Amino acid sequence: MTRRVVLFVCLLLVAAPASAQEPYNFAVNVQRLSLLFTQLYGPKGLIVDSLTLLEGEQPHTGHFNSDFQAEFSQFSTALTSQLVSVPLPSPASGFTYEFDPGLGVFTRTTRSFGPILAERAETIGAGQTSFGFTYQHFGFDAIEGIDLSRVPAVFTHDNATAGTGRADVVTTTNEIRARVTQFTAFLTYGVTNHLDLSVAIPLVSNDLLVVSDASIQRIGTTDERTHFFRSAGDAIGSRRLFTAFGSASGIGDVTVRLKQTLTRRGAHGFAVGLDVRLPTGDEDDLLGTGAPGFRPFGVWSASYGAVAPHANLGYLWNGSSVLAGDPAAGVSADLPDQVTYVAGAEITVNAKVTVAFDLIGRYVIDTPRLVAQTFTALDGVSQFPNIIFRNDSHNETSGAVGFKLNLVQRLLVDVNVLFKLNDNGLRDKVTPLLGLEYTF
Repeated sequence: MTRRVVLFVCLLLVAAPASAQEPYNFAVNVQRLSLLFTQLYGPKGLIVDSLTLLEGEQPHTGHFNSDFQAEFSQFSTALTSQLVSVPLPSPASGFTYEFDPGLGVFTRTTRSFGPILAERAETIGAGQTSFGFTYQHFGFDAIEGIDLSRVPAVFTHDNATAGTGRADVVTTTNEIRARVTQFTAFLTYGVTNHLDLSVAIPLVSNDLLVVSDASIQRIGTTDERTHFFRSAGDAIGSRRLFTAFGSASGIGDVTVRLKQTLTRRGAHGFAVGLDVRLPTGDEDDLLGTGAPGFRPFGVWSASYGAVAPHANLGYLWNGSSVLAGDPAAGVSADLPDQVTYVAGAEITVNAKVTVAFDLIGRYVIDTPRLVAQTFTALDGVSQFPNIIFRNDSHNETSGAVGFKLNLVQRLLVDVNVLFKLNDNGLRDKVTPLLGLEYTF
């Protein structure tokens, strides 16, 4: 018993100083997710305290600037753009039919149950209806190849001057957690034998957190009173944590799709379509883009026994949204347009199972991109990891593999995994998908 008491007291003595050394955490629960980064350091940005005179001035509060706070709000644009650009589960039914006037009945036009994240040229059939839903979970872990748990950013002093206290910088290591769940309900109706009308309604749940670990680097000073962070206990130090977090749930941007089969000769078919994205999701909470979108696309597909290849190509035109401008000021700008493409195939394993493979890509035109660089302080010696932003176009490619299982009658279960093939843009290593669809 005596040993246990002594051990317990020792643990308390060791833990107490460790706890006291933890930096003060300034935390804010944002009410609008689009302001997550602009509110991270408070309404006036990253400010440190000072008790000394600089160049004959009165005691001042040092204000530090960085592209991170001003421009990393573009992360909101990247996140929302990624969500609305994720290939929707094909609303076309796994069962496709065409009315045979000679027999007076509907007959199936394909052997496979179709792709999961792509389109094929066949339509569902006049008067046929298909509905279903899918579940997807995104755990974004990297942006432009940089680990979201360790994003560096350097803040410089207003009117930075070598050899003075204004040469001091604040370095930050930022952890960004973005967890998104999306349920998509879809309905397709065969208007004619060759024309489908589809509606996809996503329900989105966002959970975002940013933790910025800030440290003052004394490049031009040695007196800690020149620049410091004040803790809740009025002590001064060189380090502080800043945390911003928030969550939101609701309807996302609804997509209406028209698809018309133009030709079907033997094993080959070609169709054209149009996606109209409605800005029904709340852009302030990153549930939608806040802008309309129009995507005309073409579809080619064929069937060679058990193998059915397909290819899709489209152009997504986006309207204007505050997410591409300044959400805090309510200033809008154009969201970047995109070229979308898919190439893949389905393989009919047996009467109950179809396996699908896809290469899925999008070419994003003239969009803000994060670039890693090394920051050199005004002393010409001290260097720190940093990021900057520049506008550029880039290509994002992903792979997908999954299967459709016919449980009973016309009920299908969809299982798919989407995985990244390059590091461009905001990426999730693996995105699972589960779904059900039924045709009647």
